[in-house]
Amino acid sequence: MDSIFSDIPLFAWLVGAVVAAILEMLVGNPFARLIGMPRAPVLFGFLIALKTPLLIPPAIFYNIVIYLVPICLVARLIGGISNKLAEWMFERSVILSTIAHLGLLYIALHIWAGFNDYRILVVKLILLAIMITLSLNVVNGYMGEFSCSHPGFMALGAYTASILSILFFVDDSTFGPAILPPALGQLAFPIILIISGAVSSIGALLVAVPSFRTRGDYLAIISLAFTFIVKSLIENLEIVGGPRGLRGQPDWASLPVVFVWTMLCVWVINNYVRSTFGKTMNAVRDGEMAANAMTINTRRTKMVTFLFAAFWAGVSGGLLAHVLRYVNPGSFGIQKLAEVLAMVYFGGLNSVVGSIVGAVGFNLLSEALRPLELYKWIIIPIMIILIMIYRPTGLIAFTEFDVKKLIQPRNKKEREA
Repeated sequence: MDSIFSDIPLFAWLVGAVVAAILEMLVGNPFARLIGMPRAPVLFGFLIALKTPLLIPPAIFYNIVIYLVPICLVARLIGGISNKLAEWMFERSVILSTIAHLGLLYIALHIWAGFNDYRILVVKLILLAIMITLSLNVVNGYMGEFSCSHPGFMALGAYTASILSILFFVDDSTFGPAILPPALGQLAFPIILIISGAVSSIGALLVAVPSFRTRGDYLAIISLAFTFIVKSLIENLEIVGGPRGLRGQPDWASLPVVFVWTMLCVWVINNYVRSTFGKTMNAVRDGEMAANAMTINTRRTKMVTFLFAAFWAGVSGGLLAHVLRYVNPGSFGIQKLAEVLAMVYFGGLNSVVGSIVGAVGFNLLSEALRPLELYKWIIIPIMIILIMIYRPTGLIAFTEFDVKKLIQPRNKKEREA
């Protein structure tokens, strides 16, 4: 089996995913009814299987016919052509090749998610989870500290973006009529998100300045206190709804917008951790005294990295507020912290790939177990505990995310040579 598919490039697999998504869009519901299911499964049959176990065989058969067979068949058929095309793009420009692969990935996600509104929401939340997991992994993984302040940074970003959007572009009963024409809102949205990230970075200074003057577990204590302070502060501000929350955010966080920001976050963080400054983070993590002896300014390294991670947490919070079009201080409490930490340590420390796998895997597992209600929060912690016992650093830890290796052609003869 490995010899059959070993020479197929990623480009061919993505084309196969696009074909499978189109096939489901065309015949998904009729085929599902034909094999005894009420409708096409929204999440690969997991929800149907848990609600009605008798539908497990039809759900498996549906996934094989709609997803597995078309993807493998198309990838195998166009493997040779895809290798030539991938080689041509790779030789011309790595950036061109990367954009082409990302375009196919987005097309597949767009068609698959367009099947219903539930899928669109799940895909958006998974993309945002990738952003927040990556940003926390920069601190807890690459820098070797333990921060609990990311829910607070998300809250600052979410409320900053919400206030700016409503104040300037929405007629609201609390903030009054819009200051600027609503038509300009989407054009200003990237600026709003950048401001939200900047506000979160300023908030990170309140944690970083006292924390990095000392050593040990002080960062965990101060950052946890910061999260509770931000949450309590928002709950007592009636102008933003207090504990009731704030609603009325414009519908600007469409799937393309969230996808672009997530890919930008992955690209920036991956370049950051692989840069010379990123290597200094690893040096600080492995031995702060040795790093000081090598003339590395460890305090500056920690400060810059912490503010950098807070910026992306704030951007993800601003996007989350506009995805849900509602924000509540209760969403940024201890449960959010537990989820983010679980995604980081589930996927793997010191690894961009691990953060992506952790965010996607944890959110899909959480959605798949939704029919179990309360039992879901018993099963997931047990699974995380088992992973921490047998894989203490996570599923994919200390692994570099090399885009060139991912998108390069898989020519069998060249590989053997």
